[in-house]
Amino acid sequence: MSDSAGALLHVMAGVLRDAQGRVLLAQRPEGKHLAGLWEFPGGKLEPGESPQHALVRELHEELGIHIDPVDGTPLIGVPWRYGDRDLLLDAWQFTRWQGTPVSLEGQALQWEWPSRVDVATLAPADRPILQALRLPATYAITPPDVLPEHADEWLARVKAAAENGRRLIQLRLPKWSAMQVRTFAARLQPHVVEHGAWLLLNGDIDGSLDLGSGIGVHLTSAQLMELDARPLPWAQVVGTSCHNASQLSHAVSVGADFATLSPVEATASHPGEPALGWPQFQRLAKGAALPVYALGGVTPTVLDKSRENGAQGVAGIRAFW
Repeated sequence: MSDSAGALLHVMAGVLRDAQGRVLLAQRPEGKHLAGLWEFPGGKLEPGESPQHALVRELHEELGIHIDPVDGTPLIGVPWRYGDRDLLLDAWQFTRWQGTPVSLEGQALQWEWPSRVDVATLAPADRPILQALRLPATYAITPPDVLPEHADEWLARVKAAAENGRRLIQLRLPKWSAMQVRTFAARLQPHVVEHGAWLLLNGDIDGSLDLGSGIGVHLTSAQLMELDARPLPWAQVVGTSCHNASQLSHAVSVGADFATLSPVEATASHPGEPALGWPQFQRLAKGAALPVYALGGVTPTVLDKSRENGAQGVAGIRAFW
């Protein structure tokens, strides 16, 4: 990846996934900006060059492989600033290429499963790419009218959701005490860890810290704006609610792994609250340097539409159970 300064740099990143699901990472060599950190291979566009051609050229020069752009799928665009230098890191995912990747520019290479990559070892602009790889397309939130006496029923429902591939679930249980939610999460913890899922406590940072592995936190927008640093270790997921560009920007600055952006459409639960609509959602999501879920008046049936508008996927309550 080039280190030259200038105005906006459009930088392409190739996310190569092998048959086992591992991704290829390259280490920034000594003497370069961010030396020692790992990144997804690629580089900047040359004058007059299309993004697809730049990625073909860069991966051939860097790794000796040949890719066909039609085999790639867009993963995430990451607008980022390093010092006074602005760039757009444009990540595309590939599972097919010709040749065997080898280091042609002196960088160390490693294949690793996304779940095992230490986020802290990546260049900052590459961290959202890893999170986009790790996060699923749907984010299920428990209904607000669930009562503590429904605990056994919802224990079975959340377990079934994790078993069936619903890997990101928020426990938003306003009729429960914080201790009841923590106890419920502790009962679920071995199961979600076994199935590679994440259980997020709504607003309870201390509870997430106490429980540890497999348990993250979903911050309210008010909590988010009071923070000046990431509230959990990188090994625990941090999500946050956002409603505008300022909140999305702050989510990036504190190291959140993802955000929900709402409301996309009008909802019965928030009557009279103006909806963003898809054009505004797209503008905000594509301007954010982290994965963003569409929330509010959406269901899994609009997953493709959400992805076309820059979303990681869709989030919701009743329609997701």
